[in-house]
Amino acid sequence: MSDSASGSQLADNAAQTQLYVPSKKIYARATHGLFTNWRWALVWFTQIIFYGLPWLTWNDRQAVLLHLTERKFYIFGWVFWPQDVFFLSVLLIISAYSLFFFTAIAGRLWCGYACPQTVYTEIFLWIERKIEGDHNKQMKLDRAPMSGRKFAIKAAKYAAWGVVALWTGFTLVAYCSPLDELLAEAAGFRFGPWEWFWMLFYAGFTYLMAGVMREQVCKYMCPYARFQSVMLDSDTLVVTYDEARGEPRAPHRKGAKAAGKGDCIDCGICVQVCPTGVDIRKGLQYECIGCAVCIDACNQVMDKIGAPRGLVRFSTENALKKGWTRNEILAHVRRPRTLVYGAVLMAICVAFVWGLATRMPLQVNVIRDRTSLGRKVENGLIENIYQLRIMNMTENPRAFVLAVKGLDGMRIDGEERIELDAVETRSVTLRVLAPANAGKTGANEIFFEVSPGDEPALQLREKTTFFFPLEHTR
Repeated sequence: MSDSASGSQLADNAAQTQLYVPSKKIYARATHGLFTNWRWALVWFTQIIFYGLPWLTWNDRQAVLLHLTERKFYIFGWVFWPQDVFFLSVLLIISAYSLFFFTAIAGRLWCGYACPQTVYTEIFLWIERKIEGDHNKQMKLDRAPMSGRKFAIKAAKYAAWGVVALWTGFTLVAYCSPLDELLAEAAGFRFGPWEWFWMLFYAGFTYLMAGVMREQVCKYMCPYARFQSVMLDSDTLVVTYDEARGEPRAPHRKGAKAAGKGDCIDCGICVQVCPTGVDIRKGLQYECIGCAVCIDACNQVMDKIGAPRGLVRFSTENALKKGWTRNEILAHVRRPRTLVYGAVLMAICVAFVWGLATRMPLQVNVIRDRTSLGRKVENGLIENIYQLRIMNMTENPRAFVLAVKGLDGMRIDGEERIELDAVETRSVTLRVLAPANAGKTGANEIFFEVSPGDEPALQLREKTTFFFPLEHTR
């Protein structure tokens, strides 16, 4: 074999074994229609909530504040403490089951309409179109050599992206640090080190993922794209191309379709509008995020050539094979998988709401003083010392009544009423006395009862032990 042939073969082998496919920038074409409008509605809805919540006030404080320094989460009228991590766990379970439930029904709805990656990419693309122009002008600008005009346009776009990213990072930090303090610090750029870190970290990742990487995140980084297939079945609604109606493809104008040809005119607009560059005519692919902008684009083409809409549409694998009507498709939405997911999701949601509704407004921890297990004091009484940590979990000052039960004649020696400010935690030391003949030698089970003075029915009962020393009855 000649050296040139050997070199050619090595080059071919190298091309076949390269690790990465070269990335090609996608210039997504703008479109309009039902699903595009839904996407933008979700963009507005999610971002009004995200950017707006820190500015709302409730009870003279920030309505939603995850105050990490104070270890308190304020969410409108609720105050959550580290001990309430159970509710966060249940909320995460609800989110997971919601993802399973809606994916089983209609595929990647989350990815196409509410995922932060999708939402911020859409915002950054809108900025890009406003500054650089439509997809054709963007391609022309990128191919042009660097000039003063190109530099100014690119600089304006990147600066606009940077402003959005920084404001996003600032808003995120405002959920964890009081907004009024942040605004005061922002006047002189006097943020704390952790505030600087998280603001720049989140801003940097927003800029990188939504502005630079875009669809690469969905295609190569997001794990959901990989395991979504286990949540789909033949009755899941996904974006589909009606091959039986569309093939064979052939260009034609309104009223001029050749005999034996399909409705697809092979214009490629479904690929041009796709944010991940998917050709839906090749079937469902893991890169498809289910945004359905290709449906809007294809429907516009069908309108122009006088063909029925729905060549690309939301349908199911079984519906395409068996020619089901819309009612038949919807009937198969109710199937064992979705019924089980829905039932479990409903049960967890009901339990979550019930837990919030019946959540106690106080918490008590009782610790017996182990340095003094129990000793005989005046009048032949036995004394035990306890440390009570009482948490007022409401935003109103409250008085709490203390009582101790479990042994005949036992009592608290001292103040039996304690007043706490709003969301205050206080530790109190209590001296409990009991007659020497009220219990057996060693540990005896007793209970501390703590109840709000204005709501005696809301009583918290904590178990502990009362210790009688050896030979305590003598």
